Amino acid sequence: MKEVVDIEWMEEVDSTNNEAIRRLDSIDNLAVLAAVHQTSGRGQRGNSWLTHAGENLTFSMVARFGGDGFPDLPANRQFRITEAATLGVVDYLDSEGIESSVKWPNDIYVRNRKICGMLIENTLKGDFVSTSVIGIGLNVNQKDFPPQLVNPVSMTILTGKEYALRRELEKLCECVRKRMAAPDNYDEYVSRLFRFGVFNEYVICATGQPIKARIIGVTDSGLLRTETEKGERMEFAFKEISYVI
Repeated sequence: MKEVVDIEWMEEVDSTNNEAIRRLDSIDNLAVLAAVHQTSGRGQRGNSWLTHAGENLTFSMVARFGGDGFPDLPANRQFRITEAATLGVVDYLDSEGIESSVKWPNDIYVRNRKICGMLIENTLKGDFVSTSVIGIGLNVNQKDFPPQLVNPVSMTILTGKEYALRRELEKLCECVRKRMAAPDNYDEYVSRLFRFGVFNEYVICATGQPIKARIIGVTDSGLLRTETEKGERMEFAFKEISYVI
């Protein structure tokens, strides 16, 4: 299996995920497409990713499964990609002295502020994952954010340092690659979940009903497992429950 990440920088692109998908038939395992500027960056469920050109890391890594790629991954266990990718970012931030957590399913938070978001798009072949395009946006050198972003933060805000983006991308991609190659990241993913094990306020999206619950884990398919103060256990898919922050 390939153990070297190949990085290609582009000055401008609509979205690195879009570009990776357009080139999916010809692109290698562990290829990374990075952009100085994304004109139409995408987040989860159609949300836009807003970023200043040349100040942050916006990139997509292609992972292939089976053959010369990563070991076969059943479609019903594809959440393992999310576990690996998020922990790769957490590992990188740890190495930079920034303690972070995973706001389920795949945002990275420092305390109550968002520093990183992801868009992971998988292609299935039968009952297995064929390829995964892992889109990552990490706030690095940006100091001012649009007012519609209510809780953003960046590495430079936290540390006071300015970072060389190309060097930092190499380090970050290596952290993600190592996590992708690891056989099991589940326990550590759960342990690094934002608000894990602590009762907090949430809202059930379909009804607007507030609940007080604690996060107790995730299922193999990535559902969030919660428990109320009365001991009632519930599982939620993405966008079925929202955090009160």
